[in-house]
Amino acid sequence: MTSSFTRPTAAVMARSLALVLATSTIAFVPTACHKGTDAAKPGADAKDAKGQKGGPGGKDEQALVSVEVVNAAPRPISASFNGTAALEARSDAQVVAKTSGIAQRVLAEEGQHVGAGQVLVQLDSAQQQLRVQQTSAQVEKLSRNLARAQQLAAQKMVSANDVDQLRFDLQNARAALNLAKLDLSYTRVTAPIPGVIAQRMIKPGNLVQISTPIFRIVDTDRLEATLNVPERSLDVIKPGLPVTLGVDALPGKTFTGSIARISPVVDSGSGTFRVVCAFGSGGILQPGMFGRIAIVFDQRTNALAIPRTALLEDDAQPAVFTVRAGKAVRVPVKTGYTEGEWVEVREGLSAGDPVVTAGKSALRDGVAVQVINTGNGASAQAAANAQ
Repeated sequence: MTSSFTRPTAAVMARSLALVLATSTIAFVPTACHKGTDAAKPGADAKDAKGQKGGPGGKDEQALVSVEVVNAAPRPISASFNGTAALEARSDAQVVAKTSGIAQRVLAEEGQHVGAGQVLVQLDSAQQQLRVQQTSAQVEKLSRNLARAQQLAAQKMVSANDVDQLRFDLQNARAALNLAKLDLSYTRVTAPIPGVIAQRMIKPGNLVQISTPIFRIVDTDRLEATLNVPERSLDVIKPGLPVTLGVDALPGKTFTGSIARISPVVDSGSGTFRVVCAFGSGGILQPGMFGRIAIVFDQRTNALAIPRTALLEDDAQPAVFTVRAGKAVRVPVKTGYTEGEWVEVREGLSAGDPVVTAGKSALRDGVAVQVINTGNGASAQAAANAQ
């Protein structure tokens, strides 16, 4: 008996296998899609968990702002008015000739210290000496005539009018003699004030005319500087207040003086009054030097002070940033005197409160901060405040 079964060909078997694989793929697609959706959930959960790491509300963790602080502390501070002025000699004299003549000897040089009345120049005095001799002889003659006339008047031989006339002539002759002697003294030119020869304008042999300047003398032992102070300071600027001086020519050196005089008149145009400050030169200061002057009119020995760099410059109301519980807190303050880099705080802070001096431009009220400087104990204070 012959069998009816026929073995499949290779092509039929290949088509069947392809059909089976396609059916399997269609059957598994929903399952794969479902598993892919489930697999995405753990990643989302992880992202959500990461977003919750910063705290409630799902906010990211906030970065700390690094700052430097300085503790408010008591220190001496003074109030002063500052200004600039050139130093001037209190006494400055121009020596002039009071008579004419040839300069025979010049007895002083520039830079030489001279005293009042010291001879500086000797002029030719021959003419003046002759005039003295002439008037002296006239006086002697009239003196004798008056003596004889008085004797004759006693004998009623000379009238009283003649005697009076001789007496008046003798007085005029004596005045002429004194004038001649004074003119002779002018040939010896002397220093009118003590000081230093600042300028010599004559040489031996020069012809000197009357009123010709020949020397300039300045008194450098005591120098003065004049400041124009605003009228609002009139009630606090008083004579005798201490004054400090620094000059550009002598960096690093400070000189002390006092207020010598105050003008009683306020200039209506500028609204200022003149204050004259006096200083001892100490052999160092010279007239003409440019000085930076500070008049100290009040001092506080225990003022609460902070660096000026701690003040917020963009606020009309003075304020600072302090650190409390690790966060920046903006605190309005009332300031007082300012001296150099320090400013007095009258209200708003207590001794030991840290104030931010560096990094304040990046701060806002309530921002978390990290104090990075520890050299002055500021970090320890900030930590104590945080507790």
